[in-house]
Amino acid sequence: MMTDLENSTGKDVIVRVRGLEKTYETSSEKLTILKNLDMDVRKGSKCVIVGKSGSGKSTLLNIIGGLDVATAGTVDVNGKIISSMEENELTDYRSHFLGLVFQFHYLLKDFTALENVFLPAYMAGIPKKTAMEKARSLLCDVGLEDRMTHLPSQLSGGERQRVAVARSLVNDPELILADEPTGNLDPANAVLIGDLLFSMADRYQKTLILVTHDMNLAQKGNVRFFIKDGALTEEGKQ
Repeated sequence: MMTDLENSTGKDVIVRVRGLEKTYETSSEKLTILKNLDMDVRKGSKCVIVGKSGSGKSTLLNIIGGLDVATAGTVDVNGKIISSMEENELTDYRSHFLGLVFQFHYLLKDFTALENVFLPAYMAGIPKKTAMEKARSLLCDVGLEDRMTHLPSQLSGGERQRVAVARSLVNDPELILADEPTGNLDPANAVLIGDLLFSMADRYQKTLILVTHDMNLAQKGNVRFFIKDGALTEEGKQ
């Protein structure tokens, strides 16, 4: 059976990783996290990368997101090589093309849920009224219509992460990157947030790349990659 990588064509691949390596060096040692790694992600797919803590899955996601730099190899996202982007191109890429959800919500503590979702859109140049309408609509979609005026300190952990999911979609990105999005939650909220991420990606027709060590969450993806000792293997359900 051919893998997703072997079947992929140029037209339907939104992320193409080739020969990726990441090495950290200190005065006393050299540690290679990722080794000659290849990966293709099809547009519209829900891709999960599974691996133990320290396996390199978050490093891979950060490189795709332009938050870290590879030692060797290329990451081509929608026809553009990440390492070739100027700083202003990277900023535009992260604010318009990507939606980011992290293990910690990173909400601004002095701003309400609504303001936290509104601000990235407003800062990206969307008119204030339109940005506010989009923020309200997304908060309703994640079930927080009654919590919009609450500060992060007044929200539960699960509610804060719902705000983070809404915020990741406000600029209508092509690609959502989620790094252990349920890692700080209790089991019940972890299930709810996992279901929410996949349902919102489906609803808004977004490509999702999610990294996790939670095999229950991993089962929700239609393509699964397993990372071990810096290498990647794939199991697809498409």
